[in-house]
Order: sequence, then C-alpha cells, then structure tokens
Amino acid sequence: MIRIENLSVSYKETLALKDISLVLHGPTITGIIGPNGAGKSTLLKSMLGIIPHEGQAFLDDKEVKKSLHRVAYVEQKIHIDYNFPIKVKECVSLGLYPSIPLFHTLKASHWKKVADALEIVGLSDYADRQISQLSGGQFQRVLIARCLVQEADYIFLDEPFVGIDSISEEIIMNTLRDLKKAGKTVLIVHHDLSKVPHYFDQVLLLNRELIDLGPTIETFTEANLKKAYGSKLFFNGGGL
Repeated sequence: MIRIENLSVSYKETLALKDISLVLHGPTITGIIGPNGAGKSTLLKSMLGIIPHEGQAFLDDKEVKKSLHRVAYVEQKIHIDYNFPIKVKECVSLGLYPSIPLFHTLKASHWKKVADALEIVGLSDYADRQISQLSGGQFQRVLIARCLVQEADYIFLDEPFVGIDSISEEIIMNTLRDLKKAGKTVLIVHHDLSKVPHYFDQVLLLNRELIDLGPTIETFTEANLKKAYGSKLFFNGGGL
C-alpha cells in the first residue's frame, strides 16, 4: 500500500504539487496521467525524497525514505548517460547492489539473476555489448531488467515508453503484468492516453492537484479528463 499525506512541492515561487493525499492499494499497474507540467514526474521524485517537499509518503505505513530498498526507480532516459562505458550485464547488475554488502564482489548466483532478467526482456545475446550500442527500446528493456534483479516490491517508472519500438513496449508491458501477478505495485508516468485502458488497472489523474484516483474504467472518464486537461483535450465517444 502507498499512502501520501499532504504532499506539496514548489520550485522557487511556482507550485508544482499542491496538497496531494491518497491511498493506493496493490498489487496494481497504475498510470499517472495529466498534461505537461502537471507534476507527474515531480510526484515520483518527491515521494522518493529526491527533491525537497512538504508532507509525507509511506509504503505499508513506513516512510518511503526508510524503505528505499523496496523501491526500484527508473527515471526518464533523457536524464541517463547513454554513453557511459558499461556493458549491458554490468548495468543490470547495478540493481543487485542495494542487497550486497559494500566492497563485496558478485557471485555466480548473482550473475545468474542478471542472465535470467536479460532473458525475460529478450536481451540474452546483448549481455556483453556496451549500452551505447543499443537502440532506445533495447536500453529501456535493460533498465527494466535492472528492476527485476532488484526484486523490489514497488516499481516507479517515469515515461518508460517514450521513444521506443513497439516490440520493446510489448515486452516491457508483459513483464510488468507478470510483476503485478507476483504481487508487485507498479507506478508509471505516462502520456499516451490511447493506451491507458489497455495498460493500467488504475489511473491517477493529476494537474498539480489530485483530480481522481481509482479503477481505470471508473476514473478514466470524459469528465475527469476535462478537469485535468481542460480545452487541450478532445474526447470522442471513449476514444482519444
């Protein structure tokens, strides 16, 4: 369960999030949607303590900042150094380090987890390539594999489907569905409204304030979308 109480974020004199309070029960794949500048990425970062904020966020009644080992977070690809000289398998192995004592080397069992994760995302043959040699979709799959080896209870993804191919998007979604079946809670910042009914069982609608949170079939409505997007949205008979 995720619980947020009175979460607010300001950048200088600009209010990015205002008094967000909610409870989200898992397992779930929940989409965070709203217009540009709505505070979607800010919500994830403030929950994780990456940026200054007011209010609190909890995982199962324990503050998130005291439970970071239970969270796997993938930020937007534009903020990740794609040219850093590291192999695919080494990048995936970084997800193991929260559970490995400092200065300890990886064992064969650890590398087996890495290999298994790469197989799940269809990249076994790419283990020894540099990440700079991958396409955008392949690199995003590597980041998902890193989440898999971390074995976190909560997965926070910021725009994971931007700039990737359809095959990678399908592989990632199938992987996330399997994680939900395994009891995980997945939060995804998402912008493509046409995919929302197919990808998410719950939707969190945001525009600096919480518009609504609930099952997609009940929450992803014309009325709520107009509240979030205003005149910038055209909604036609349930299709976008």
